[in-house]
Amino acid sequence: MYTETSHNPVPHADDPQGTAPLASIPPATSPSAFGAVSPAPPVPPVRPRDKKRVGPAVFVTCLVAAGLLGGGVASGVFALWPDAPAQATTTAQAAISPVIVNNTESVNAATAAAQKASPSVVTISVRSGSSGGTGSGIILDTEGHILTNTHVVTLDGAVADAAVEVRTNDGQVYKATIVGTDPLSDLAVIKIDAQGLIPATLGDSSGVNVGDTAIAIGAPLGLSGTVTDGIVSAVNRTIETESSATSQGSSTQDSISINVIQTDAAINPGNSGGALVNGQGEIIGVNVAIASAGSSSSSSTQSGNIGVGFSIPINQAKRVAEEIISTGKATHGQLGLSVQDKTSGSSSDFTAGAEVASVTSGSAADKAGLQAGDVVTGLAGRTVTDASELTAAAREQAAGSTVKIAFQRDGQEQTADITLGAAS
Repeated sequence: MYTETSHNPVPHADDPQGTAPLASIPPATSPSAFGAVSPAPPVPPVRPRDKKRVGPAVFVTCLVAAGLLGGGVASGVFALWPDAPAQATTTAQAAISPVIVNNTESVNAATAAAQKASPSVVTISVRSGSSGGTGSGIILDTEGHILTNTHVVTLDGAVADAAVEVRTNDGQVYKATIVGTDPLSDLAVIKIDAQGLIPATLGDSSGVNVGDTAIAIGAPLGLSGTVTDGIVSAVNRTIETESSATSQGSSTQDSISINVIQTDAAINPGNSGGALVNGQGEIIGVNVAIASAGSSSSSSTQSGNIGVGFSIPINQAKRVAEEIISTGKATHGQLGLSVQDKTSGSSSDFTAGAEVASVTSGSAADKAGLQAGDVVTGLAGRTVTDASELTAAAREQAAGSTVKIAFQRDGQEQTADITLGAAS
């Protein structure tokens, strides 16, 4: 059976699906939705620069805090955050390193964008007993709310009440409290009590194009303030990675499906929760995972960057963060059906949608008129080519959202409005 993360149909009663229009992001000149934006440091003149099927034998691993330093995480699409003894993270920490501009007469676009965004990116240290790790985060407002990954603050789901500290770009260290976590999106919000914080300028991830400049800022391997750049390699990519829900959480899923931006900007363990920035210094994504060419999901070491990294689009992250700040948790849509991959032709390697195996009576899908045998090909404007993409498209949406669902029935294309239920 398929729960949006396997190849066989699975009851979908507890697995969120759905998509609604993404929240609009105000232009950079407008106040942040999270509060007034403090002025960023002046930017020098710019000289333009002269285990989901991510692919055969490629696995996804969350950068569990893109970098619990020390022990390993399974190879594949993995969280940027391997398990490690607390003392290991301490020895790997590097002194804070703000963006340094030695020659203000010759500054490229990446330098200017990094200098604008870096004051809003922090390094996060998480410890519980003898375990610990480092990750990254993005300052959302002057009240001290910081966006990061769930797998960062839970040490890959191992603990629910870890001790969290934050080091800001100016080198100050603050104790942090966890406002809320959302394992279904692998996003979390923490809070510090600090003055003079510079909130990040949030961009609009719905306008990101393949080929756009992409700049990753974070603390890979504990090296705070690291800046790397590349391009946006793909958008609307769907990956599967392990859930970071703790034993005290409400989610019982072993894996999650999320839509991401793919980039070749170097990100490594420790980058989790850090910023993916466009050429204007606006946040377009939250770094969450990297792909590994490893051949086993039980590898004892976590691979580094191979040019295939993933970032949660900021429009999705913004919605989740606002809900967590407001209520302590985020909501996700649910369709209420079981689905399986619909193979294309005679090849089992290519799929052409998510085939409905069964529909839960009284569910959102039932009320929208879906039936067993229908093949879902789109949800809320997203193309659906397999069951995992349907799961990810559903999870992007808030519970109660009304969106369009496209499907084939007896070879005929049909559409319907569907009001998503709430994932439990």
